[in-house]
Amino acid sequence: MFKKILIANRGEIACRIITTARRLGVQTIAVYSEADAGSKHVDLADEAFLIGPPPVPESYLLGDAIIETALTAGAEAIHPGYGFLSENPGFVADVEKAGLTFIGPSADAIKAMGLKDKAKKLMEESGVPVLPGYHGDNQDPDFLATEAEKIGYPVMIKACGGGGGKGLRLVTDPDTFLTNLESVQREAESSFGDSNCLIEKYISQPRHIEFQVFGDAHGNIVHLFERDCSLQRRHQKVIEEAPAPGMTAHMRIAMGNAAITAAKAINYSGAGTIEFIVDGSDKLRTDGFWFMEMNTRLQVEHPVTEAITGLDLVELQLRVASGEPLPMSQDDLSINGWSFEARVYAEDVMKGFLPATGTVAQLSTSQISEFEPSALRVDSGIRQGDTIVPFYDPMIAKIIVHGPTRGCALNMLTRALDTYRVGGTVTNLEFLSSLSQHEGFASGRIDTDLIARDLDDLLAANEPDTIIRSIAALAALGFIGSPGVGMCPTDPLFGYRHWSPAHHNISLQYGDDTLDCVVTITGNSQFVVDCCGISQELKVTLHTNGRLIVEAGNHRTTVDVIRRGAAVDVAQDGRVFTFTLPDKTRRTDGDSDGGDTIIAPMPGSVISVDAIEGDTVKAGDRIMVLEAMKMEHALTTPRDAVIKDVHVSQGDQVQDGALLVTLKIQNG
Repeated sequence: MFKKILIANRGEIACRIITTARRLGVQTIAVYSEADAGSKHVDLADEAFLIGPPPVPESYLLGDAIIETALTAGAEAIHPGYGFLSENPGFVADVEKAGLTFIGPSADAIKAMGLKDKAKKLMEESGVPVLPGYHGDNQDPDFLATEAEKIGYPVMIKACGGGGGKGLRLVTDPDTFLTNLESVQREAESSFGDSNCLIEKYISQPRHIEFQVFGDAHGNIVHLFERDCSLQRRHQKVIEEAPAPGMTAHMRIAMGNAAITAAKAINYSGAGTIEFIVDGSDKLRTDGFWFMEMNTRLQVEHPVTEAITGLDLVELQLRVASGEPLPMSQDDLSINGWSFEARVYAEDVMKGFLPATGTVAQLSTSQISEFEPSALRVDSGIRQGDTIVPFYDPMIAKIIVHGPTRGCALNMLTRALDTYRVGGTVTNLEFLSSLSQHEGFASGRIDTDLIARDLDDLLAANEPDTIIRSIAALAALGFIGSPGVGMCPTDPLFGYRHWSPAHHNISLQYGDDTLDCVVTITGNSQFVVDCCGISQELKVTLHTNGRLIVEAGNHRTTVDVIRRGAAVDVAQDGRVFTFTLPDKTRRTDGDSDGGDTIIAPMPGSVISVDAIEGDTVKAGDRIMVLEAMKMEHALTTPRDAVIKDVHVSQGDQVQDGALLVTLKIQNG
């Protein structure tokens, strides 16, 4: 076993590796960018070295600097985590050339599976079923459009070097093929340094089922069963589970054998995942699955496999990389119970899942197991007080549950999502909770289009009730709040105002609605709040766990309140309601009922500007593309208009709310 390793990654996965390494007595070295100087993974590691400024190409992708750091610090091996350099065969070769061990597969194995087109050819030759499509070298746009016509619409455009949901577009109309191709190529070049694409037939009710494989340097390869990752949005996984619902023993044998055949074709060693697309239109059948790609690294969703097998996959990685044979055979493996993982992101669901930034003012930390097997496990690289920056993936945490049956585990997931607390930034927690209670998901009727198909129902707005509105008014006035913010309702002088009138007026904004409220302090921690003509008597006290206990008549509930600048977040049962003090100085953006300006919906970089001053545009026309966290977001016009001014240029960095384009009435 190694004595000292360097982790060439950050955030949650770096913390995950450190946890196992520490248990095995292995010292760890962290690398970090200037933006991560105070991060969790830096504090957990035995040593840490600054590697560069915040942008990924100037820090975490600097392979030479990382190798030099490993040598200087006396590391024997480098663990790449996932993302960044984890599937870069050139980096692997450089690591080995420097006399270090790469904790992962060989450069040849990564190279063989790194380009989707080449990998599919290899799988066809090995007898693994492959989806019909064009996987050749000709990248002429018109040629690819012709191939798409031959395959038959709908088709998927995929970046050959893609992964993580990036570089993918579903095209249903030949008239939009070239526009989508251009977007995929640009995104692929930005994310992977390779703009080449392949075209594949799209399965109308696809399921994404993948098999975890593990090999060693002695020729042993096993699979650790399947994970179902069909719940996706924008081709990125949202909730994963193991095993897959509806999986039969016969189907598991067929898919497991195909996964092992794929791994053996490249003499695979280490942790890897064979991803299959599966026809979900009926029951699973052995002639209805096809190889999609192989991820030659550990997966984000690996904890669900750990839960059902009882194995520590990071430990297996370290043992195999140090030369040990796998400690088990296929016959030794079995499935125990059911597990789900939900990815909690800082993202604005109501704005199309746009990534968000912010300081995490509150984060649940009580009664959970972190990075270790448990009925409830939370893996996170974020701590309370940390700032989510625009340079990296905005994942806050992974919530993992493990129960005896699928029904039990799903109930546990819903409960965990409803009680997990994040304050200071918008998150997808409420959306995840709604998804966990979706009727089709609960019954196992899932496919990769479920979220898109039922998005309106999943996003059905939960309007704040009178209690929530009243709490927001109290917090906005500074009468209640998080510890250290505003006043403490347990203070015996709380609410005493010798010099002030008994009534306090406040106006709040919730969505498009303005809420006019009047607060009357009637006693210690007691209030009457009149909001939009509805009166509510409340008693608010502080629980020992930091939450607020709210009593309204015979109803008692708990809430969390975060005051951040001009915004107030009130969280209850997995729902977070955000109220703001009206800002009359802010310019309105161009929404669907017509506006004169278009503003940036999130911080990012201007990738392209598709309109100039004087252009006549129609509602829905694309006028600009922003990139945030390696994902492209097209901005369109809200109405027919003429471009009056374009305030940014290609390459500009913009902040959330920045003015991008000014419109004027057509022919005006």
